[in-house]
Amino acid sequence: MTKQESQIDSFYDFGLHPDVEDAVDTMNYGKPSPVQAATIPLIMDGEDIIACAQTGTGKTAAYLLPILSELAYGDYPKDHVNCVIMAPTRELAQQIDRQIDGFAYYVKVNAQPIYGGTDGIEYEQQRRALAKGADIIVATPGRLLSHIDMNSVDLSQVSFFILDEADRMLDMGFSEDILKIQSLLPKKGVQTVMFSATMPEQIRTFARKIMRRPKEVNIAISRPPESISQSAFIVSDDDKLSLLVSLLNERRPERCIVFLAAKKRVKEAARMLRMQGHSVEQMHSDLSQEERNEVMHRFRNGHASVIVATDILSRGIDIDNIELIINFDVPSDPEDYVHRIGRTSRGDNLGGSAVTFISPWDKDSFARIEKFLGYKLKRPDFPADFKPGKPRSSGDRGRSRSGRRGGSPRGRGGRRSGNRPKK
Repeated sequence: MTKQESQIDSFYDFGLHPDVEDAVDTMNYGKPSPVQAATIPLIMDGEDIIACAQTGTGKTAAYLLPILSELAYGDYPKDHVNCVIMAPTRELAQQIDRQIDGFAYYVKVNAQPIYGGTDGIEYEQQRRALAKGADIIVATPGRLLSHIDMNSVDLSQVSFFILDEADRMLDMGFSEDILKIQSLLPKKGVQTVMFSATMPEQIRTFARKIMRRPKEVNIAISRPPESISQSAFIVSDDDKLSLLVSLLNERRPERCIVFLAAKKRVKEAARMLRMQGHSVEQMHSDLSQEERNEVMHRFRNGHASVIVATDILSRGIDIDNIELIINFDVPSDPEDYVHRIGRTSRGDNLGGSAVTFISPWDKDSFARIEKFLGYKLKRPDFPADFKPGKPRSSGDRGRSRSGRRGGSPRGRGGRRSGNRPKK
């Protein structure tokens, strides 16, 4: 019987399988979060749901726990795929797979992550694992379709279809891929669960194509936690690198992520920070999966204090105690802003800081962000050693002061295009 949210005080109130409860207890989970309290009973009742919840609120556990409980209680085929979890990026797929390892510690289920960016050996390992049957597969759309095209996976017995960060998948152009995958599932008896940080009309329209009378759960409008200290500097594009160096020199964070609009700018910023003595890693689409894993390993272990990255790192990472987020480039969408700065409000660190650099080209975009937030961000004083127009290093000779050939911070002619450069 479904319990009302007000009755949920602990994970023992859901009626989860005892082995799942033991795993939750071992992992020292306390009181369920609002999204968990609202969605776990619905999923256990077999409802299709669309849940809108802010990043970092425990949504992964909200669908994993009831599904693992169902697999533990139910009579599901052991040589077929029973659950498909779709994720927009390999980083999120890896994070989900790690959480399955914890929650399923006492449960006899097996999971197989399926994502791209791997070599032929790992692709073959994925193929063999799928051929044997996996209770749960966690997959990015492109790589799963690749296995489907090779007849490596049978989805005819799937009972659960989960879309995590559905808005992100649609933004990345995966809607047709998801529809193709969904068409291969059983026509009846599949429970579909969709989690999204935002709920635009395109999500509801898409949901109507693949779900049956879904229950809608809205936990909260996606806004940054009030505990995050947010501020912004108005600075020319030419002076952003100098301001970045000064800000890091002043604050000396143990863990910081700097978000930029494009991988070329990521590489330039990383080079400049290394020249200034900072321990820096970079994350962008040019890196192989092995290289990305090594970057995250060094960052988690404290061998690097700063990661400069594109929005590839704004979602699907599981790192606590990030002190500072710097938006070197203003994100084009307010929701992307929320996801970026949400990286600093995870785990025990509930009072991190987020700083945004606003160039003249970014004022309209940032005005939309402040309108979305409903308040103006603080405009603090510049760091004491920041000097606008400070000369660049000798390595920059032959380039414009913005770090690009051609002299314009947005390309030839100095006019900003309608879209950001591709990551």
